[in-house]
Amino acid sequence: MIKNYIKIAWRNLKRNKAYAFISVIGLALGIACGILIFTLITYHLSFDTFHKDPDRVFRLYTEWHDDGIGKSNGVPQPLGKTFRNDFALGEKTARVINFRNPLITITKGNEVKKFQEEDGIAFTETPYFDILNFPLLKGDKKTVLVAPGEAIITQKMAQKYFGSDNAIGKVIRLDNKVNFTITGILKDLPPNTDRRQQIYVSYGNMDEYTDKRREENWGGVYSGSEAFTKLKKGVSKEQAEKALADIVKKHYTGRDLKVWFFKLQPLNDMHFNAELDGYADKKYLWALFFIGLFLIITACVNFVNLATAQALNRSKEVGIRKVLGSLPYQLFWQFIAETALITIVAVVLAIGISYVALPAINQLFQSEMVFDKGELALFIVLIGIVVIFLSGSYPGLVLARFQPILALKSKLSQKHVGGFSLRRVLVVTQFAISQVLIIGTIIIVSQLHYSQTADLGFKKDGIVLLPVPSNDKAKLSTMKNRLNGVQGVDKVSYCFRAPASQSNNTTGVNYDHRAEDEHWGINVKNADEDYISTFGLKLVAGRNFFPADTTREFVVNETFVKKLHLKPQDVIGKILSINGKHTTAPIVGVVKDFYNYSFHSEISPICIMPNYNNYSTVAIKMNMHNAKSSLASFEKIWNETFPEEFYSYEFLDDTIKKFYQMDTILLTLIEAFAGIAIVIGCLGLYGLVSFMAVRKTKEIGVRKVLGAEIRNILWLFGKEFTFLLLIAFAIAAPLAWWAMHNYLKDFQYRITIGPVIFLESILLTFIIATITVGYRSVLASLANPVKSLRSE
Repeated sequence: MIKNYIKIAWRNLKRNKAYAFISVIGLALGIACGILIFTLITYHLSFDTFHKDPDRVFRLYTEWHDDGIGKSNGVPQPLGKTFRNDFALGEKTARVINFRNPLITITKGNEVKKFQEEDGIAFTETPYFDILNFPLLKGDKKTVLVAPGEAIITQKMAQKYFGSDNAIGKVIRLDNKVNFTITGILKDLPPNTDRRQQIYVSYGNMDEYTDKRREENWGGVYSGSEAFTKLKKGVSKEQAEKALADIVKKHYTGRDLKVWFFKLQPLNDMHFNAELDGYADKKYLWALFFIGLFLIITACVNFVNLATAQALNRSKEVGIRKVLGSLPYQLFWQFIAETALITIVAVVLAIGISYVALPAINQLFQSEMVFDKGELALFIVLIGIVVIFLSGSYPGLVLARFQPILALKSKLSQKHVGGFSLRRVLVVTQFAISQVLIIGTIIIVSQLHYSQTADLGFKKDGIVLLPVPSNDKAKLSTMKNRLNGVQGVDKVSYCFRAPASQSNNTTGVNYDHRAEDEHWGINVKNADEDYISTFGLKLVAGRNFFPADTTREFVVNETFVKKLHLKPQDVIGKILSINGKHTTAPIVGVVKDFYNYSFHSEISPICIMPNYNNYSTVAIKMNMHNAKSSLASFEKIWNETFPEEFYSYEFLDDTIKKFYQMDTILLTLIEAFAGIAIVIGCLGLYGLVSFMAVRKTKEIGVRKVLGAEIRNILWLFGKEFTFLLLIAFAIAAPLAWWAMHNYLKDFQYRITIGPVIFLESILLTFIIATITVGYRSVLASLANPVKSLRSE
């Protein structure tokens, strides 16, 4: 019986090649999107799930309850040690301090190799590898990193640095400061972990590498300073957080007791918590899930439309089968067999599309996703069964209910194939989904365009940023003079970072010797006297500070003044103290506000001050017409100044684009899925028009005989799809507004969702639909009326 079903199904599909082709393409696109979205979601949900006892592993983090609630995944450096020594709640506790883009130097004889490691380096306490499951392939796990001067690296790094040589016992040099001997080799990190550092060195060398005061500094938080703990069995998160509250009482005084809070972040929250430097917000995964679901539904709807449009063409076949004794359930399963055959072909095609598209998805996300064959096979089987019965059940029931006498006499009408109203509902559903995605695309494009073209309060074009690896006064002075002498260079400034940066330093602030510090922090910008002119900042009161190596004067921004409820002129000459009152100087100028983060965050109170010890960047404003020769000159001067370091450069506008990396990724996905939804929707609309053309064959013939022109015939179809698209738009517009309103909430500075966006969406949809409907409508309107009247 099954063999017979399949054989007949194959014959029917061969006879109706266009119908089969459109059905297969529509389903394949929908299923391929489902496979890719399923892979993407399961990949992100798998992050750091491979560690032992993950429910007992936590990261400590900081909260400040002051002018609002601020959070950081970093903690004061002494916190982890204090929690471990003062309380017996953690089975293991370890500190790990991460530093980005370090220089690794390897010397072999006269050969010196230099590597800039984007994944960074981590000063690590030994228990870290008891808390997290990163297996050691070579070396003694009990003693590794215990003694100062030790390092462990991954297999990948060992191959990169030493090739086929044994890496154990080899020496690497960090930032031309500290030597480390490799005593262990880690198994390569799995792709589904947020712990990206592949070089771990002894925590005992921290004082040698950076400021010794960090070890006793409870007032500063560096985002790379992390602490992990694995709680003992039976110890709850609440008990541990109570202990952390006791630490606050012991190490803080005055108002700080109400400001500082330390809490525990579960391991499974780290990848998804954007407030604590998480990569993927779960709401975006949910959005992708529903997009995938809607695309599969859209593909199934398209299939149903095409199948029911074909139903009238098969009425005589069904009538003959019933006369010869076929039962309704046999006809139903016959159609299910056809659907299954189409679905199987579509699934095979979808798998092929998915394999071709996955590298592009990996490149977009900078990930290493692979198809899990077990999970994928289960998903494909389930999705195949769902699609077969979701797509095939209704058309199968329609065919099975045909009355044989009416079928053989060609007397079947619209009501016998399920009613035209159902197909209207299906097309409205398809285009409502398409229009939601189109509106979403337009809004995200508009927001990104606004973010990248709006006035940031500083100049970003034509500014190149070079690293400053050493704060040697003589070297810096000489290099600046040489850079200023390069043709095409307008300005040169030393600073910690550009005005807008992902790396910022915020500290407490005291104004005008007040008895109590302000209830908000200030963003510190270490920079020389050329900073304001290089980046085009505008003074609204006072003057720029005079040249100096250390902080003798401050320049603040308008937000600082507004926080104090004063006017710019009021703060000139007043004393400002920061860094726990370790740095005190008068305010000499106020600059117009500029964005110091992305548009996702509010502008902070800012102070700009000279301090050559904290300069890590040289910013060069240049004429882009001479860019090629200028960049070559910069490299030559830089390499002559720092011959032992690794040269790199970056344009400021490129660094600003990185603020919106996830938004750009989301836009790319939405554009792709919107395009696929439109293609599938157009196929469904084509099916509806085909059905209309069959149903109105005689009517069109009569109208043409009575003198109707082609445009009148075309309007028969046009008014139908116009009405449907307007209904779809009425449904899609509020849904899209709600979704995009929530998306834009993540931006402190954002566009307004105005009527123009919705007009653009409906206009684009009408153009696409007109092209789709036009071809089939023109064919119907040009048909010979004699043949049309003979059709019945």
